[in-house]
Amino acid sequence: MNERIQKLLSLTGVASRREAERWIADGRVTVNGERAKLGDRAGRNDDIRVDGRAVSVEEAGVNTRVIAYNKPVGEVCTRDDPEGRPTVFDHLPKTKNERWINVGRLDINTSGLLLFTTDGELANKLMHPSSGVDREYAVRVRGDVDQDMINRLKEGVLLEDGMASFTDVRYFDGEGQNKWYHVVLMEGRNREVRRLWESQEITVSRLKRVRYGCIFMPANVPVGTWVELGQKEVNDLYDLVDLRRRTVKKFVGKEKEQYLRQMRRQKVRQTASRRKR
Repeated sequence: MNERIQKLLSLTGVASRREAERWIADGRVTVNGERAKLGDRAGRNDDIRVDGRAVSVEEAGVNTRVIAYNKPVGEVCTRDDPEGRPTVFDHLPKTKNERWINVGRLDINTSGLLLFTTDGELANKLMHPSSGVDREYAVRVRGDVDQDMINRLKEGVLLEDGMASFTDVRYFDGEGQNKWYHVVLMEGRNREVRRLWESQEITVSRLKRVRYGCIFMPANVPVGTWVELGQKEVNDLYDLVDLRRRTVKKFVGKEKEQYLRQMRRQKVRQTASRRKR
């Protein structure tokens, strides 16, 4: 059965579906030697190439990987930063014939949970507003916060890019001018948590994501390290966005040895270290 090319590419993990669509529109994708167009379909035995390099789609969609990464402050959510800053991809485990796709973004000054997967379709569904996947943040604020302010933040505030609101705001800890709250968002616009508080003349001094949908930041994952999610957690993610479950990839032989070495070499990093030039 033939499928849309962007879906096949996303299933392999080489790109999200949106990114694959851009590649096709830019003329970077060929099928059996012919330049692909948006809307074209291909089979799993066809010769699909990106920038002339073959992409194996025969086993696309069979296995998946998802990791939870505890992002430190100082890393940017891009593969290659023109300013040479550390990126969230610098310390991830290596992949074979696939690549990590980040599920959403965190700004350079925000830490906490960042999910990565090799399944572009899963990443796309988890990020898309129509899926209704919520995100929870722990935020330390400086200023006087009262119930009227909390009500305004939950009812909606007009920001420069439209209305925004928290679906939940709960006091967590702290006294005086510095208090911790947990807030929940249904979307992930740029710096949205910070801008919502700033609209009330409240300063955010620390911000950390603690949950994405059904996945909480594991307590045993120090800042700057990652953990591979198990089959149950991955099943929960697929169920959350109504996708067919996929089996978590299992490592054997040399690939398993390499994977275990990468796990053991992880280092706790409260803030990102500068890239070596």
